[in-house]
Amino acid sequence: MPNLLVNGGEILWVIIFAGAAGMVIFIERALHCHRAQINSTEFLNGVRTVIKRDNIVEAISICDATPGPVSRLVKTAILNRDHGRERVREALEEAGLAEVPRLEERLDLLATIAQLAPLLGLLGTVLGFIKAFTSLQAEGPYAHGGMLAQGIGQALICCAAGLTVAIPLHAGYNYLVSRVNNIMSDMGRAANEIIGIVTENGRPKPA
Repeated sequence: MPNLLVNGGEILWVIIFAGAAGMVIFIERALHCHRAQINSTEFLNGVRTVIKRDNIVEAISICDATPGPVSRLVKTAILNRDHGRERVREALEEAGLAEVPRLEERLDLLATIAQLAPLLGLLGTVLGFIKAFTSLQAEGPYAHGGMLAQGIGQALICCAAGLTVAIPLHAGYNYLVSRVNNIMSDMGRAANEIIGIVTENGRPKPA
């Protein structure tokens, strides 16, 4: 491994740094998605039961104690329950628009790193071949295979490093996008259901 780091050239260190940054972003986003995704069906059943008892304070407390965008949407609907069905729907749309950027935060950066890693590897490959042929040209008739091997070694190391970084980061990005889409689907279902719950069990006033 130390030899690979030494022989890989400067571009290899750039690739390693990019890979480390990508892994940090993936881990942080994966933990965020894990905290954000809840069992929305069970949560809504609990809220419905409390609202049917007309215990709004307890329903809000349940929302405050539950992490994630679904609980925040439900709390928004409860707080706007007395302003009519349309106002509840508008408030949920506004809250949903505020939640989406939080879910998608830094995903574009992760995708960018995944796309740049193989390009950095290709750049390292080209520089490695340039180094090899420059050495051969400089030595002229005294050139030997060792000079060519050093440049080609750098080229192959950078190419492999770029792919090693890009492949898992691409997979991680797609995984996170899938998680975000699932959370957004839960948000949509919860929003539709909570509208019915608060307007049926609350005391809506005419808009």
